[in-house]
Amino acid sequence: MTRQLLLEHINVPGINTFEVYRRMGGYSAVEKAIKTMGPEGVLEEVKTSGLRGRGGAGFPTGMKWSFLAKPEGVPRYLVCNADESEPGTFKDRYLMTYIPHLLIEGMIVSSFALGAHTSYIYVRGEMMQQIRILEQAIAEAKANGFLGKNILGSGYDLEVYVHPGAGAYICGEETALLESLEGKRGNPRIKPPFPAVSGLYNCPTVVNNVETIAATVSIINDGGAEYAKIGIGRSTGTKLISAGGNLNKPGVYEIELGLPVEEFIYSDEYCGGIANGKQLKAVVAGGSSVPILPANLILKTIEGAPRLMSYESLAEGGFVSGTMLGSGGFIAFDEDQCIVRNTWNFTRFYHHESCGQCSPCREGTGWMEKVLFSIENGQGRSSDMDLLVNVAKNIEGNTICPLGDAAAWPVASAIRHFRDEFEWHVNNPVESQSRNYGLANYAIMANS
Repeated sequence: MTRQLLLEHINVPGINTFEVYRRMGGYSAVEKAIKTMGPEGVLEEVKTSGLRGRGGAGFPTGMKWSFLAKPEGVPRYLVCNADESEPGTFKDRYLMTYIPHLLIEGMIVSSFALGAHTSYIYVRGEMMQQIRILEQAIAEAKANGFLGKNILGSGYDLEVYVHPGAGAYICGEETALLESLEGKRGNPRIKPPFPAVSGLYNCPTVVNNVETIAATVSIINDGGAEYAKIGIGRSTGTKLISAGGNLNKPGVYEIELGLPVEEFIYSDEYCGGIANGKQLKAVVAGGSSVPILPANLILKTIEGAPRLMSYESLAEGGFVSGTMLGSGGFIAFDEDQCIVRNTWNFTRFYHHESCGQCSPCREGTGWMEKVLFSIENGQGRSSDMDLLVNVAKNIEGNTICPLGDAAAWPVASAIRHFRDEFEWHVNNPVESQSRNYGLANYAIMANS
């Protein structure tokens, strides 16, 4: 049984309220941090824990915090990235909906460690329910002396504000998020300078994901060394996984990093196997932006070792035979799923969400969408697969932000592992067109 750090009290009635959350031990991390540890003590515990960013990049959180510049007389900011937009990912929304005070407590602890007196939670604009829930939680925390002036009589002041985005996936990239938070168009910034030096309003800023900030609460309560005992190697602690697709039990699961992928898919404790007795065909392990893997490679590495739910194990073999843990958006495809159609659907999303600032991404995602639509709709050519790989290579690594990479990797990996399926669509245009799922109206737009 996985030890629950984030979801331990998720099913306690009323846990979304301050009263119940406090009764279950809530805000004890704030008391410990402010009264006995101090900012440096909190930072050292986070470093010791080995906590890595849970938003996708997996960068060590304590190290990221230590990069924060501390010039005299200049404010510092903590910004929580709650712009959860990755297709297949919904675990941050789950946390904010059912246990919002865990995030607020993490915001206070993290802000205290960073010396921030004003912090923001940037929430995807469509999540109006979660925005209202967070604002209520902030009001409750402030009414009980955990936010505002002179928190717990310590002399430390902190205000936390919720800022709704406008529904742009690109604002999940930290510098585009900061641009949007400043009231500008959400275009990614060229780095350097990095946000730790020049972020929000040109001041030192740390941007962390919802789950990352929430995880600091158990680290402070139990100690960084205890947290580091959970997991495997440099993948310490627990991780929330958004499990979807053709699974018997889709949902949000908290796992210990290092859990075998096969156990996660087939165990009754987790996903309960593939729905309707079907066979597993492929998995997108970390949200739509990571390489897709066929069943044999997601269950075992190319050397035959069991594949584990960890940053290192999933990446073993590079992009030839590996993938990424990413944001934890775990999508399982059964034997009847069309890889071509799903790849086209992902690409359609990235074309729509490209900010258009970089030519390779702006033009390349459009080309990939049109070519994949043609293949799926029975109009493909034998040269299209090589064309797609070439376009993906010209996007990857040639854009200001990672959206270009995110668009290229699924396409390249789908062709690498399922080329025969693409070729079937090309060689059987009549059958392929008959499976077009009513896309005739879309054809007008795609071919315009």
